[in-house]
Amino acid sequence: MSAAIIDGKAIAAQLRTRIAAQVARFRQSKGVAPGLAVVLVGEDPASQVYVRNKGKASVAAGIDSFEHRLDAATSQDELLALIGRLNADPSIHGILVQLPLPPQIDAGRVIDAIDPDKDVDGFHISNVGRLNTGQPGMVPCTPLGCLMMLRDHLGDLSGAEAVVLGRSNIVGKPMAQLLLRDNATVTIAHSRTRDLADICRRAEILVAAAGRPGMIGADWIRPGATVIDVGINRVPAASGKTRLVGDVEFDAAVAVAGAITPVPGGVGPMTIACLLANTLTAACRAHGVPAPEGLTT
Repeated sequence: MSAAIIDGKAIAAQLRTRIAAQVARFRQSKGVAPGLAVVLVGEDPASQVYVRNKGKASVAAGIDSFEHRLDAATSQDELLALIGRLNADPSIHGILVQLPLPPQIDAGRVIDAIDPDKDVDGFHISNVGRLNTGQPGMVPCTPLGCLMMLRDHLGDLSGAEAVVLGRSNIVGKPMAQLLLRDNATVTIAHSRTRDLADICRRAEILVAAAGRPGMIGADWIRPGATVIDVGINRVPAASGKTRLVGDVEFDAAVAVAGAITPVPGGVGPMTIACLLANTLTAACRAHGVPAPEGLTT
């Protein structure tokens, strides 16, 4: 037995194609393009790559991309003032502040300053509340991408036993809420969970978002389970450089799982595609039209 590989690149490419077509229709009917503002404070190398990739993907989908690159010494008040201007700008439908932020800036204060309807990361407390109570809102991109891949591979998730390993506000908790919305039976596990391996082995759907490279071995996986590996960890490579690995021991897991996402090439491409989906959704809501089917939960 060898697991089917869930190709995040291919699924994301299909999603981006659909988004581009819907953006073109939106531009034609409303006379404006969805606008995404990305704010980068400082010169973190990984963040620079992410921002560059998000900008390219936005332009390719027909979304207007606005980048605001600020010095690492930027004060919290200066950043909040910029967010206030973006909130008030009708040409901006989505605002994303790239994390992490420099130590002089409180990320929580910044996230809470973003208009919830423009919060395409889905981190604002209002959007967290909407997700938890089943109301329409902006959903965090990574969990949304994971859900789309699960639906694409499994179809109906009703009744499936799902385990989410990780309880972060960015992935673990919203992932659990999305699975509950799709009528899965959900367990949230974490580093202090007793008999963690046994709990993971129960899962028909295992979402690994612990942030620990290779934490999940083949003996933690139920035979035939669908495994979504959210982990993105840099570890030393034989070349002396580094390589990306997930939270799952991939080479061992493919002999047990029914399906699995690779790292890289699994969840990552879906995260960026879902950012574009959220931007289009925000633009549609701002102009009083329904978001295209299949782009939201």
